Amino acid sequence: MKISYSAPAKVILSGEHAVVYGKLALVSAINLRLKFSITILGRPSQDSKSSEVINFISQKVKDYLKNYKINFVDKHFIYEIESEIPIGRGLGSSAALSVASVATFLEFYTGRQFEKETVNDLAFQIEKYFHKNPSGVDNSAACFGGLILYQKQKSLKNLDYKIPKEIEEKLFLIDSGIPTETTGEMVDYVRTQNTTVIFNKIEIVTDKFQQAIEKKSVNIFNQCLLENEKLLEDLGVVSEKTKKLLKKLSKFGVGKITGAGGRETNSGFILFFAENIEQLIKYLKARKIVFYKFMPDNKGLVRI
Repeated sequence: MKISYSAPAKVILSGEHAVVYGKLALVSAINLRLKFSITILGRPSQDSKSSEVINFISQKVKDYLKNYKINFVDKHFIYEIESEIPIGRGLGSSAALSVASVATFLEFYTGRQFEKETVNDLAFQIEKYFHKNPSGVDNSAACFGGLILYQKQKSLKNLDYKIPKEIEEKLFLIDSGIPTETTGEMVDYVRTQNTTVIFNKIEIVTDKFQQAIEKKSVNIFNQCLLENEKLLEDLGVVSEKTKKLLKKLSKFGVGKITGAGGRETNSGFILFFAENIEQLIKYLKARKIVFYKFMPDNKGLVRI
C-alpha cells in the first residue's frame, strides 16, 4: 500500500518578518510542489530506517492521535520525497514537507483522511522544529492554497479573488542564491532591531497590495513592490549583493525579496514584475541565474 500527498510552495507578497509579530501578511501558494509518499512494510528492514526529521514528524502525528484517543495502528514504513521546491530560498519548502507528511502519516496510521484544518495545526507544530518562531503563514499557504490574508493566531482568510492576469503573466521568481543564514537566524536578527515603525509601514503596504490585486492595478502593484523592498532593506534583511542584483534588474522591471532574506551574501528569491519579459529572460539566461515563471496554486494540499 502506498499513500501520497502533495503540497505547494508559497510566495509572500507582503508581510515578511512583520507577520511573526502579528501584522497582516499577503501570501500566494505557487505551483512548485513537494510530494511525500509512504509505503507500508510488513516487518522492519534496513530500508525502513528514517531520517531524524521524518521520525520526528511520525512521532508528532502518533502523539496527536494518542492525545485525542484516535485509534491507530503503528506500522513500519519506507518513505519517499519528490520536490520541485528549492530549499533554503524563502519559498516554504519545509512547510510543504510538514503539510504533506502530516497528511500522509495521519492516513497511514488511521486508514482515513483528515480535515485540512487538523493537518495545518499539526504542520505548524512541525514547523517549530525547522524554525524557532514560525508565524504559521507558510504551512497555511501550503495546506489551503490560493491567495491568503494571514494574521498570526488571529485570522486566516482565503481571498475569493486571484492575482489578475495582467499582473500574473509578468511575474517571475529570480534566485539571488541560498542565504548564509537560516530563517531562524534571520528572525533572531530582526528581533534585535527597532522594528515598530517599519512593521507598521509594511502592514500599510500589505493593505495596498491587496487593493492593487482586487482593483487589478498594475501601477499600484509595482509601487508596492518598490515600497516593500525599501522597507525590507531598512529592516536589514537584504544583502548588498542582492541590492546590486536588483539595481541591475531594474532596467527590466521592479522587484523585492520574498521570504526571510539574507544579510551576508544572498537573500533567496526575488519576486519580480517584468516590464520587458524577453529582455529579462535573455539577461538571466546569459548569466545563468535561476528563475521561475510565477504560477499561482489554488489547490493546496491534495491526495495523489
